[in-house]
Amino acid sequence: MHDRDSLISELKSYMLKEFLPGEDASNLTDDTALTSSGILDSISTLSLVKYVEDTFGLMVEAHEASADFDRIEDIAALVERKK
Repeated sequence: MHDRDSLISELKSYMLKEFLPGEDASNLTDDTALTSSGILDSISTLSLVKYVEDTFGLMVEAHEASADFDRIEDIAALVERKK
């Protein structure tokens, strides 16, 4: 089981590696807008959903992928709700 801080840290690490290579980690906060700022498009959102499902052993519904994937804080809350 992941605690909230390790969950957020793991999500940030993945985001930086996959979608923001070379970006300073301090620029990615828990409430940085991911989709509305253009960091994630539809394809990268699908990749992130797959990562979350595989890493945390849960299923993300289509409506959750659009509603709960705009901030790392939202994704962490979704994972906690589903665990």
